[in-house]
Amino acid sequence: MKKNQEYFAHPTAVVDEGCTIGKDSKIWHFSHLMPGCTIGERCNIGQNVVISPGVILGNNVKVQNNVSIYTGVTCEDDVFLGPSMVFTNITNPRSAVVRRDKYEKTLVRKGASIGANATIVCGHNIGEYAFIGAGAVVTKEVPPYALVVGNPARQTGWMSESGHRLDFNRDGYAYCPESHEEYELRNNRVQKTGRKK
Repeated sequence: MKKNQEYFAHPTAVVDEGCTIGKDSKIWHFSHLMPGCTIGERCNIGQNVVISPGVILGNNVKVQNNVSIYTGVTCEDDVFLGPSMVFTNITNPRSAVVRRDKYEKTLVRKGASIGANATIVCGHNIGEYAFIGAGAVVTKEVPPYALVVGNPARQTGWMSESGHRLDFNRDGYAYCPESHEEYELRNNRVQKTGRKK
C-alpha cells in the first residue's frame, strides 16, 4: 500500500488513472481496473479480474477470480460475484460491427449472489438478495429473493438474505434457519415481516 493510499493493490495489479477506489478495498494479483470505474469501500477484487470504464461497484462487493465486469454493469452494496461468472453488454456482438454506443445496462441489486460460471445476458436486472446458481444462464429479469438455476435460468424457489432456501407454509410465511427472520410470500413477491422466530 502506498503512503496515504486507503486501499490495497497487489504489485501485479494494474490500476489506471481515473479510477475511484473506496477505503479498505483490496485488489489482488493480475487484476486490471480501467479508467472511469468506481469501486466502493471494503470491496475485494480477486485475481485476474477486469473492471471496464463506467462500471460501478457499491460497498462490500466480493468479486472472485477470473471475472470480467464490462461497461454498463452496476452492482449495489454486498453483491457476490462467483468465480469465472460472466457479464455481457451487447446482445448481438460481431467482430466487424462496432457497437460501443449500444452497450446495454445490467443492474445487480443489493445483496444478490451470482454463482460460479453463471452468465448474465445484458439488459436483465438481478433483484435484491436474488441467488443465481452456479452455471445458470440468466436471460430475463430476476425478482428479489428469487433462486434461479439452469440454462436458461428458471426460478426454483426463494432465498433468505443470509442465503438459505425459504420453505413457505400454507399461510405464506417462512423463517430463515440462520437469522430466524420471518419472510412473507404474497402475490409472488417476498418481503421480510420484521418479526423473528
